[in-house]
Amino acid sequence: MRWLSGDRPSDDELVLEDLNRRFESLSANERTALALEMLPGTHVLTSSFGAQAAVALHLVTRVSPRIPVVLIDTGYLFPETYRFVDELAERLKLNLKVFRSQVSSAWQETRFGRLWEQGLSGIEQYNRINKREPMERALTELAAGTWISGLRRVQAPTRAHIAPIEFRRGRFHVHPIFDWTDREVGRYLRDNNLPYHPLWDQGYLSIGDWHTTRSLRDAGSVEGLRFFGLKRECGLHEA
Repeated sequence: MRWLSGDRPSDDELVLEDLNRRFESLSANERTALALEMLPGTHVLTSSFGAQAAVALHLVTRVSPRIPVVLIDTGYLFPETYRFVDELAERLKLNLKVFRSQVSSAWQETRFGRLWEQGLSGIEQYNRINKREPMERALTELAAGTWISGLRRVQAPTRAHIAPIEFRRGRFHVHPIFDWTDREVGRYLRDNNLPYHPLWDQGYLSIGDWHTTRSLRDAGSVEGLRFFGLKRECGLHEA
């Protein structure tokens, strides 16, 4: 697919608009199945194994049991997250692919200090080293043409306008549950006997690294749950 400049939409843009209109009328299961059938390249599913990650993992692997599931391990995940990964990988028989920075966390701290304590610029550098570079490497090594994730519009203002299917940086991005509410997520977990992340009950609504994640009680607001309120996204899903 190519993107053409100019005010007039290209044929590809019109095709994508038609696809999205079609996808909006489908169930999440139907969206997943159709995306896997229609969209090109290797299909991969990414997961942070966060609070409600079991939904997308279960939904997609029921349709494609051997789809590569990419986890970016920063080396600073909560112990509960690592145990949650092991639990879901075993239970759902995930084809798990773990990618990490090529520079260890100890070496990074020796070189740069604790980047997450160095304001927004430090956090940005930390995310580039530990999240964005490993993710780009994962997508390249797996020859991913279609990237599926569990992003939803209600999760954050930065995700409020995501479409079912987007085309960015040379690959398709598919969001089968883009329009799901928290109630629908809870119902799916309950109906399929799936767990929330272990820290959910302690007020951790958005779960990343231990050093930049706060519970709602400690943060005081949703805006402060991640990165001390300086930002909401780490950049993996940003254009």
